[in-house]
Amino acid sequence: MKMVFLGPPGAGKGTIAVRAKEFFNIPHISTGDLFRSNIKNETQLGLKVKEILASGGLVPDSVTIEMVKNRIAEPDCKNGFILDGFPRTIPQADALAEMTDIDAVVNFVVPMEEVVKRLSGRRMCPSTGRLYHIVFNPPKVEGKDDETGEDLIQRPDDKEDAIVHRLEVYESQTKPLIDYYRKKGLIKEIDASVKPSDVFERLKAAL
Repeated sequence: MKMVFLGPPGAGKGTIAVRAKEFFNIPHISTGDLFRSNIKNETQLGLKVKEILASGGLVPDSVTIEMVKNRIAEPDCKNGFILDGFPRTIPQADALAEMTDIDAVVNFVVPMEEVVKRLSGRRMCPSTGRLYHIVFNPPKVEGKDDETGEDLIQRPDDKEDAIVHRLEVYESQTKPLIDYYRKKGLIKEIDASVKPSDVFERLKAAL
């Protein structure tokens, strides 16, 4: 099963991807993780990305496409994969179509006010990147990481005005992508405003 996950920040794609990768026994490939692992392992592409990010630039499509191409060629992807954060643009979608066929593009639909509520409640442990939510997934001790005891922080892009801007950017960038995949008959729309276990049941039913 080769899938692409689409949906606004805070739609719960990562949470559902964890369940789906175990259920289908396929890897969850997030572009953010790909960048980090390439930088950490000092691959040729990783060094290039590090340089671009250090200078405040945007990683060009060609580099992102190459990373994804290398990743889905690895043996653990032979039965499929979940792509999360790629493609983001039509040229990236065209490049993906040249690499492989996709079985389904799952679009997680959540109202904007729900996304703002979810994201503005997120808190992160600075050293491990572990995420919490003050309502849905609170730490054992308020404001402290469960394992390290560090003070949790709210990331700048999880503040309300930043969230609204991110959602506007997402809408403008991704709408063409949804139309692109709808024309190919690949879009599966899932109402992701319910609890994760229900979202996952809806995903299985849709597939």
